[in-house]
Amino acid sequence: MMDDYRFCPRCGQPLATKHLFGAERPWCPSCGYIVFRDPKLAVGALIVQDGQMLLVKRGVIPRRGFWAMPSGFVEYDEQPRAALAREIREETGLEAVIGDVVEALPMADPNKKGVFLLFEGRVTGGELKAGDDVTEARWFPLNNLPWQEIAFPEHLQNALKKQGIEIKS
Repeated sequence: MMDDYRFCPRCGQPLATKHLFGAERPWCPSCGYIVFRDPKLAVGALIVQDGQMLLVKRGVIPRRGFWAMPSGFVEYDEQPRAALAREIREETGLEAVIGDVVEALPMADPNKKGVFLLFEGRVTGGELKAGDDVTEARWFPLNNLPWQEIAFPEHLQNALKKQGIEIKS
């Protein structure tokens, strides 16, 4: 559990483990600092316009080469909607308005501990082009989504269902 924390970020002394606040936590016997592991927050956009859905082909692990909704991690100094607008711009070249939360899910990658917030999104400008950590960005007709190549199909199916869009995969 402590393998990624060996030294105190405050005073640099070696960390120990101690039962604190209901769990075993990295703790500094020298200065008393407790390391709390915070989950990562990722955001994604369900963008459906004119009967088509915006998807990006992932250029990174996990599921490199598979299609997914535009998404990414929220940085320390960002709000979720602003982070998602940034990710959409970086991945697709498009400007978007971020709407309501569609769903909050655990991260699809079992090696990552965190929450995935899925928002509605609407494109307002820009020019579609792949960028950042994707190799392609493309609009797909809702009746012709590449289900065999979708990175996280459960997330996409649940999102579409919540929006009242019935799709056969």
